[in-house]
Amino acid sequence: MLSITGGVNAARGFSAASCAAGIKYRGRDDMALLFSSADCAVAGVFTSNIVKAAPVLWDRDIVTNEKTARAVVVNAGVANAATGEEGLRLCRETAAFTGNALGIPARAVLLGSTGVIGPQIPLDKITSGVAMMKETLADTPEAGTKASRAIMTTDTVNKECAVAFDLPSPDGGSVTVRLGGMCKGSGMIHPNMCTMLAYLTTDCAIDQAFLQKALAGVVQDTFNMITVDGDTSTNDTLLVMANGLAGNTPIVSEGQSYGLFREALFTVCRSLAVTMAGDGEGATHLLEMRVYGADTKEHAKTLAKSVVSSSLVKAMVFGKDANCGRILCALGYAGVDFDPANIEVFLEGDSGRVVFYTGGRVQAFDEDRALALLSEKAVRFSCDMHMGSCEATAWGCDLTYDYVKINGDYRT
Repeated sequence: MLSITGGVNAARGFSAASCAAGIKYRGRDDMALLFSSADCAVAGVFTSNIVKAAPVLWDRDIVTNEKTARAVVVNAGVANAATGEEGLRLCRETAAFTGNALGIPARAVLLGSTGVIGPQIPLDKITSGVAMMKETLADTPEAGTKASRAIMTTDTVNKECAVAFDLPSPDGGSVTVRLGGMCKGSGMIHPNMCTMLAYLTTDCAIDQAFLQKALAGVVQDTFNMITVDGDTSTNDTLLVMANGLAGNTPIVSEGQSYGLFREALFTVCRSLAVTMAGDGEGATHLLEMRVYGADTKEHAKTLAKSVVSSSLVKAMVFGKDANCGRILCALGYAGVDFDPANIEVFLEGDSGRVVFYTGGRVQAFDEDRALALLSEKAVRFSCDMHMGSCEATAWGCDLTYDYVKINGDYRT
């Protein structure tokens, strides 16, 4: 698995563009367009929130009933959520306009919106943006990066990733397949499809059913294992488009090629998810919790997520206060039965390791070393349950004063 540049433009046949449509933001790009030169199998995973934004309803219908797509139009600043029939009409008319501009069916156009819930998006700004972006579509890494920046809201950094790997070809040889992606997300992020928009592109030839199966499986250990603030958005969307232009033998079963593709998908999704967790609103640290030696995978996931979701743990990390009791409390109320006398809790990092808890007791430890570990950009805790061989890792961030400042006046 080779890490490469290009993001959503890394794979053959994909191009991207961005523009400043003035939907909410001034002086920056706030729309992005992705386009494939060939039909794509498409798979998606969407928010678990009962209140779903209009673009989520549109995309879910296409993924379920059409199963193919060619383009994605995304805007930042206004979410097109809780907008009733007018919001749905905006989706239909945006898709129709985009389809006409690109020479593809309206039902081949996927949509994404992120930002403030409630306001209507002016259709003329969307269509003007699409018209501008059609003229600047490019397959360069720079165009992909600009698209990843255009979909940001409170994000402080753009988020993109791409990999290359080899798969068998019909002539008995092998071909290089590329898979890349971009995402946005900084607040309203919690497991069970966290608040985010994420778009993945690949030139792999893969059956739509197996593309969906791979995505639905990978999301469980990547995007569903991060949290920032415990809130799940109305707009969560994760889409992957596969146009088959790599020329590999099509993946139509769960063989070795499917396993390699799933590994690549996991690599990209994990990278994007961890970057998102570390860029939580106001965050100064990435927070990681690894639980291992658990009796079941589900118990390991529950315990790990309980720790990174704890407001007290997050505040502890912000204050660099090595208060092991907060880790223990979060493990104890997670809803998983275990013997506290048998577990061990550690703080780990580039500069060493501190044993926080073992043998049923909080241990004496070097406060200066603990402070050094808590001062690293990524703060990592781990817990050995001594119950089995299952493990899981969850990611979050610290809770800072700036989180309240950002969200106290997010709309105004």
